[in-house]
Amino acid sequence: MSSLSNKRIILGVTGGIAAYKSAELLRRLQDSGAEVRVVMTPAATEFIRPLTMQALSGHPVHTELLDSEAEAGMGHIELARWADLLLIAPASADFIANMVHGRADSLLSAIHLATPARVAVAPAMNQAMWAHQATTANIETLQQRGVSIIDPDNGIQACGDVGPGRMQQPDTVAAMAGELFNRGTLAGKKVVITAGPTREALDPVRYISNHSSGKMGYALAEAASEAGAKVVLISGPVNLTCPDRCQLVAVVSAKDMLDASLEAAAGADIFIAAAAVADYRAKTVAEQKIKKQNDGISLDLEKNPDIVSAVAAANSQLFVLGFAAETENVETYARDKLNRKKLSAIIANDVSRSDVGFNADDNEACWIDADSSTVFSKRSKTQLARDIIEHMVNHHSL
Repeated sequence: MSSLSNKRIILGVTGGIAAYKSAELLRRLQDSGAEVRVVMTPAATEFIRPLTMQALSGHPVHTELLDSEAEAGMGHIELARWADLLLIAPASADFIANMVHGRADSLLSAIHLATPARVAVAPAMNQAMWAHQATTANIETLQQRGVSIIDPDNGIQACGDVGPGRMQQPDTVAAMAGELFNRGTLAGKKVVITAGPTREALDPVRYISNHSSGKMGYALAEAASEAGAKVVLISGPVNLTCPDRCQLVAVVSAKDMLDASLEAAAGADIFIAAAAVADYRAKTVAEQKIKKQNDGISLDLEKNPDIVSAVAAANSQLFVLGFAAETENVETYARDKLNRKKLSAIIANDVSRSDVGFNADDNEACWIDADSSTVFSKRSKTQLARDIIEHMVNHHSL
């Protein structure tokens, strides 16, 4: 499966003759499995018409910073949060300079400032402009800020000059965009992740469960796989496809998940408990369907095993990342859970909000460990998952 499969990419097009390549690049990104939205600067529309990009992408092309119709739909902040990658190709010398100075005078530059996604630029300009020390300094600054640079090609340019400065061919840009999601920071590591809800049977047709969609756990599995880890995904019942290169272990109940987790965690390096495990189960499961009674019914419940505590206790060498889905006093309750269960770190999020958490495509969360806390603002769950994996690797020497 392509490394761009199911990735969300904003293709930013700036003014320059190389803008004609952006149409072919759009196709190559789509062929690699990406979902693409196009944002064009006013200058770009002088070289290639937005209608062309709209026809190819199947979505409206965004061009104006102040567009009331667009803001009523997918406005610039929503676009910024939606993306897994902001790919600016071609990136003119002028736009690169604007990025360095943090200007937000166009829709594309505003998205650049607002997005938590990875950012990559494919420069395209005259060879003398590319060689100028101002451009060199600007490129170095962007690299220091984490922006990936797809170096220009060498050859004959539209003006007749010969040298470096031409935008790379669309196939090359698409391939290099895919490589941005395969960083290898967890190469050689085994990561076990739990996801989704559990179902605790009451009788042959009824069960206790919760609203977890499994999206966060599956996003973490994909992010860990992108980072080069061998991933075991232990999942309760969800309507999601297992990410590529991950081993899926399907379970139903908390007891099933506990057994699978203890087995998989042996010899693992990292355990991430993203599942929303039911706290209680029926003390006795009825063999036949429980019939409706006029005067109500009482259920005798008992506590389910604490999976993350059991795994942490059984594997002292393991880095254990827990999750705390709370509806109030989020950080307080999460820090108590961190200490009580002897976890390495915990991710806390507020599931009382309809725009994040259970069933939503976006999330915002707080990383909490013994020494610090870090807030991740609202963003797509796929991007949040990558940020969590990156934070874990960078701050805990994994």
